[in-house]
Amino acid sequence: MIVVVRMLAGRILALIPLLLGVILFVFVVMRFSPVDPALAAFNGANASQAQLQQFRAQNGLLDPLPLQYVHFVWHLLHGDFGTSVITKEPVGQTIATALPLTVQLTLLGLVLALVLSLVLGVTSALFRGRWPDQLIRVLTLGGLAAPAFWIALLLVQWLAVGKGLFPTSGYINPADSLSGWLNSLTLPAISLSLPVAAQLTRVIRTSMVEELDKDYVRTARGGGLPPVVVVGRNVLRNALTTPLTVLGLRIGYLLGGAVVIETMFALPGMGQNMIQAVQDGDTAKVQGFVLTIAIAFVLVNLVVDVLSLVVSPRLRSRS
Repeated sequence: MIVVVRMLAGRILALIPLLLGVILFVFVVMRFSPVDPALAAFNGANASQAQLQQFRAQNGLLDPLPLQYVHFVWHLLHGDFGTSVITKEPVGQTIATALPLTVQLTLLGLVLALVLSLVLGVTSALFRGRWPDQLIRVLTLGGLAAPAFWIALLLVQWLAVGKGLFPTSGYINPADSLSGWLNSLTLPAISLSLPVAAQLTRVIRTSMVEELDKDYVRTARGGGLPPVVVVGRNVLRNALTTPLTVLGLRIGYLLGGAVVIETMFALPGMGQNMIQAVQDGDTAKVQGFVLTIAIAFVLVNLVVDVLSLVVSPRLRSRS
């Protein structure tokens, strides 16, 4: 336990410069954006140059870039993501409203991907070389080749328009109706999860096959241990290290894919709000949304690193 706590402290300390680097990258990209926040603030109202300069001075846009970055980080540390130049509302308030839906969609897609990949990956490894393995490998190859938005279009055509089983768009709050909430997020979650499940299935199969060929597995089987015990207690646990690492990277895909999927299904999450902010030229909102997703990705990978250390004794011994 002490070893895990020490390694966790090291990971968190290493996270600080990484987060500062992410913030710096987002800050620089947005500052060199061709969109002028001053022009967007007046929304085509033919403002004079004096008015534009006054807006830039009031919002610190005329300060040197290093000073702007320091002010930006200082405000972030106090939970201030800036103010929308269009709606004049705090960006943090918009993020607090939109982020829960994106988190719900991402988590639901993640759960579906994990369940599918574990079932298919373990089955494929246990039946390697036989027809279940061949069938699963063909299915996962198709899943890797199909982008999430194309899967979403097919699902809407087959299950929403054709069968009428699910709505084509819209979102229902779980507080209003749990079944309605699940119904509204099922197709978006499946669209997000299938490409991730396909990749994880192949990774889990490869890791399982490598573990099944090791000497300790043959010894355990020769000693009369039931296959369920050997696979469940030893093989699967040791084989999960690599899939967990891949999973951390694919969560970033889920967060990024949610931007497109939310727009396709008219879900009022981070994705739809971000695209609307880009269309409006609302740089403060775009900056806040991108930064939130980037920080979430970094934190998720920290959690995955910790889980890998907990699951695998070999990683703890190396650290």
